[in-house]
Amino acid sequence: MALEPEGNKLLLQDVLARPGNETCADCGNPEPDWASLTLGVFVCQACSLLHRSIPHISRVKSVQDTWDASEVELVAAMGNSAAKAKYEQKVPAFYYRPTHTDCKLLREQWIRAKYERNEFEFIEKQEPYSAGYREGFLWKRGRDNGQFLSRKFVLSEREGALKYFNKQDARDPKAVMKIETLNATFQPAKIGNPCGLQITYLKDNSTRNIFVYHSDAKLVPKLTRNFMKEGFMEKTGPKHTEGFKKRWFTMDDRRLMYFKDPLDAYARGEVFIGSKENSYTVLSGLPPSTQGYHWNHGITIVTPDRKFLFACETEAEQRDWIAAFQRVINRPMRPQEYAVEAHFKHKP
Repeated sequence: MALEPEGNKLLLQDVLARPGNETCADCGNPEPDWASLTLGVFVCQACSLLHRSIPHISRVKSVQDTWDASEVELVAAMGNSAAKAKYEQKVPAFYYRPTHTDCKLLREQWIRAKYERNEFEFIEKQEPYSAGYREGFLWKRGRDNGQFLSRKFVLSEREGALKYFNKQDARDPKAVMKIETLNATFQPAKIGNPCGLQITYLKDNSTRNIFVYHSDAKLVPKLTRNFMKEGFMEKTGPKHTEGFKKRWFTMDDRRLMYFKDPLDAYARGEVFIGSKENSYTVLSGLPPSTQGYHWNHGITIVTPDRKFLFACETEAEQRDWIAAFQRVINRPMRPQEYAVEAHFKHKP
């Protein structure tokens, strides 16, 4: 009998080695070290904590603990691949599947939608975001005073727009944001609220930011994509003789925007990042002729019109930014992106 726990451990390792079980069933984090005995899936430690919030659905256990033969049989009978086929069979095409880098709220609602609400097994159980129309109130940050005030928002698939109103009984919206130019991403740390959301959209060919949050943690917005990269860099002007200034940069697909403050409503400037087929390249370092004091880890973006010079504080940040730029440059441009490129204003 003394050999039984060791034998169960070996059997569990065999189950873990099966295709699909090598990453977390909920966020994709590699080498999951926890499992849900009731759901039959392997998850990472961070997601296991979220599973603990639904104990009536999921009971978790570390793979390092001692397992009974019956427990090994439970996870062996399901596994991550079979669970995905069951619990994610009807995920809407627009639904954002969070990764391990996303905030806790987003991952928690994904887990609850799958296992607690069974939204992706039964369409009738899905939240109203699939109905094509939704209206409600969000707390919106004022552009000038930074104060959050309650505002009515209306999302209409038929109109292809998100609108908000300054007054509940107002007939005309304060702003109309076309869905085709809109992006929304969770920003709990930046906004200081676990349900904080940053919405970006194009207004007169310039990027506009609005920052909102919802008091209900059950809010599940219709997200499009995360920002590829955000953080501080230093930049210089078009003549490359101006002093370098520290700015907050946000990379939203092919749009690189910079702000004086992370919560600014409008970008101070934007750069369109095209593809290598269109003569866009990214280089490590700065030209030898670069003047002025700046951080040590430079980046040069070459476009058909000019070069853009940036500097990072650390080598790690430089590597991350270059990798983000390279991913976009390596991807061929879609037909509609040529129109965006034509309208973009390069004003670093």
